[in-house]
Amino acid sequence: MNFSRPFALAILAATLGLGGCGKDQTSTSELVVKIGSVAPLTGPQAHLGKDNDNGARLAIDEVNAQNPLIGGKRVHFELISEDDQADPKTATIVAQKLVDQKVNAVIGHLNSGATIPASKIYHDAGVVQISPSATAIPYTQQGFKNAFRVMTNDEQQGKVLGDFAVKQMAAKKIAIIDDRTAYGQGLADQFEKEAKADGAQILAREYTTDRATDFLAILTSIKGKQPDLVFYGGMDAQAGPMVKQMRSLGLNAKFLGGDGSQSIEFIKLAGADGEGVTASSPGLPLEKMPGGTEFLKKFEAKYGKIQIYAPYAYDAAMTLIDAMKQADSVEQAKYLPVLAHIRRNGVTGPIAFDAKGDVQGGAVTLYQVKNGKWEPLETLGQSATVTQVATPTESTSLGSRNQGY
Repeated sequence: MNFSRPFALAILAATLGLGGCGKDQTSTSELVVKIGSVAPLTGPQAHLGKDNDNGARLAIDEVNAQNPLIGGKRVHFELISEDDQADPKTATIVAQKLVDQKVNAVIGHLNSGATIPASKIYHDAGVVQISPSATAIPYTQQGFKNAFRVMTNDEQQGKVLGDFAVKQMAAKKIAIIDDRTAYGQGLADQFEKEAKADGAQILAREYTTDRATDFLAILTSIKGKQPDLVFYGGMDAQAGPMVKQMRSLGLNAKFLGGDGSQSIEFIKLAGADGEGVTASSPGLPLEKMPGGTEFLKKFEAKYGKIQIYAPYAYDAAMTLIDAMKQADSVEQAKYLPVLAHIRRNGVTGPIAFDAKGDVQGGAVTLYQVKNGKWEPLETLGQSATVTQVATPTESTSLGSRNQGY
């Protein structure tokens, strides 16, 4: 079929016009929102880091499947995962990299020692940060209005652990070991303070690192002092081998740790020697979390076993996005006041922040290894509820975080 030149040009113009219009419409109607996710994805804590990352990713995938609209635009959330290797120096490098990529917010970091130095970079750049797992007290005492966490801090956890050691485990003579990280040392300090207040005698305070694997010298020294309980402030990569080496030396004292020890990996590393070990974890047992059972099904179907922090990473991401939805904006200046005063029901429980950015409520659960599994003993501390928690669809009062509630 022959066409005249003007007619052919008209058809060509119309075709190009439609193509161009479609491209412009896509670029103006869909908004890509970058969210950083930072944790150790390599090294001895990689299992915990991937747990965090997968928790956040599950949340992002679920939200994207709903085709959300914010500010009249369809939004696609993109999770940018970075590896800080649980190292403070690497954490600052990664933080600056995310700032340079113009992320809208960050879920992380996992470790307090990485979270605290990175938080200064995010604060200076005006990037919101929500940590799912950093528990060191100084993180939220810096006065950074864009720093939050969805997990109980070490002041609350250390108090519960100290009380439990003396009053429930009948510990009178205690040896303390920590890994000198912001998390391990901070938790051990709070534990020591409370155990002393309850009348326990601290026989020794020893130190290691979060990279060590040989603890025989420390444990030999401790054995000579004959403690009835050893408390460790640090992560499972050290706690597991430490328990094995304790038993190989004939040091039969009870072993107590914090949330860094309360993982599936600890049981794998400690083997039969882990039987009877006690450790705490902030919050409620997974099966008692309001959304725990459903979350467990979804997470395990996609990623396998939960280590520790995945539900908190999920809640951190969902809380961030809910604040953006309520503010109808992804700009920090608009959604930060909403986030600071948000009240919502998460998988882990009600979520609301105090004036410092700490999650309200201070429940801590104690667990013990029985028949190769962590079994909950009891939940202690403050109530894990927040009064007058609004559903995500209810309005949230705005205002400066300095005003608190």
